[in-house]
This record gives sequence, C-alpha cells and structure tokens, in this order.
Amino acid sequence: MQNFLIVINDAPYGTEKAYNALRLAISLVKEHAESVKPRIFLMADAVGCGIPNQKTPKGYYNIETMLKFIINADVEVKACGGCLMARGFSELKLINGIQKSTMLEFTSWNVDADKIISF
Repeated sequence: MQNFLIVINDAPYGTEKAYNALRLAISLVKEHAESVKPRIFLMADAVGCGIPNQKTPKGYYNIETMLKFIINADVEVKACGGCLMARGFSELKLINGIQKSTMLEFTSWNVDADKIISF
C-alpha cells in the first residue's frame, strides 16, 4: 500500500488548485482504493476549504461536496491549526470529519508518505 500525502495550500475558490487536488484524491479513491492510501492536509489559505455551508453557483464545483465524498471514503483530512488561527478561523466549526492538526502531525505525515503532492 502506497501512502500519498496531498498538501493543499491555496484557497478553495479563485484558482483551481484545491479543486484539482481533490479531483486527484477522488480518482485515487475510485481507481486505486486497494493499493493507495491518500491523506489530505490543508495549509495556509486552504484551511478555508474546510469551512462548512459553502454555496456555489449551479454548475460550479463545490469543494465542500468533494471533501465530504473523500471523508466518506475514509480518507483522513486535517487542517493546520496555526493556519486556522492566523486567519481568524480557529473557533469556526469545520466540515464534519476534518480535524484541526499541528505541525508535528504534518511532519509525521510527511515522514510516513511514500509520495507527497503539493497544490
């Protein structure tokens, strides 16, 4: 089993980095579930991806919906606690299944990963 760490650094909307990272994670879950274990770590402006009740125009991708699919597929998703605090989000509730994390845990995930992909 290969451990993939997908690090997202960009805001949920405005660029397509978070969208493409989650597309990759969904594809890994659908196509390689038996051979790959992905994890997702939200850093910097990407912690905004974890805020619930996202409303997007009809026909536009929704990061919250994508994250919920991934979480329901038993993929761990964590958000940097320091990044949340720096943006005034530390007291906000995150999407159910996303946990606040630390640099220590992020370091551990990097050491455990066979592949690290950063968006």
